[in-house]
Amino acid sequence: MKLIIVRHGETVDNASRTFQQPGSPLSKNGEQQAELLAQRLANSKAAIILCSDYKRTQQTAEPIATALGLDVSLTPLLRERNFGDLRGQPYSSLDFDPFALDYEPANGESWGAFNQRVSDAWRSILSTAKNSDADVIAITHGFMCRALVANHVTLPVGVDLPTHWGNTSVTKIDQEDHQVITLNCTEHLDGHFGDRQASGQV
Repeated sequence: MKLIIVRHGETVDNASRTFQQPGSPLSKNGEQQAELLAQRLANSKAAIILCSDYKRTQQTAEPIATALGLDVSLTPLLRERNFGDLRGQPYSSLDFDPFALDYEPANGESWGAFNQRVSDAWRSILSTAKNSDADVIAITHGFMCRALVANHVTLPVGVDLPTHWGNTSVTKIDQEDHQVITLNCTEHLDGHFGDRQASGQV
């Protein structure tokens, strides 16, 4: 059985490189991406869909849930890192690095607080998987995808951690040994519904 980690579809704020609000919806392109993702996952053996409670992840989950005939379980643990007062601002408007390890956004999360929540989210995913004999899909956000893979699973030898996670990218992880099988794969957006395996530079 597998853990299937998915990033949400594109939003208008993604395209304009703006820090997103919780209610940022999918763009028209993002909606199309979500439909292609649902086609890819329609034959999966998933019985559970976990999802961040933000609008863009819920919209990404809807066609998958319809294709699989499943309900969606919302959890705040899978939310994106909270950038606080930066939300709604374009990246280009800032004269500092908002992603620096020592930067804590006002009314937001430090990297330490975020990584602790990532650990809590991972434990929750594993607990859900332990009580199921099927795949578990978790629909979340870019920084969450990266932190889960960086800190909680094993990449194959010779595979580097991606710096960017594509919209509706699929990462599949073996439930038993937490080895990455498929990494940050968006081939469904080109009409291909197989898995690009996590080998070499991905």
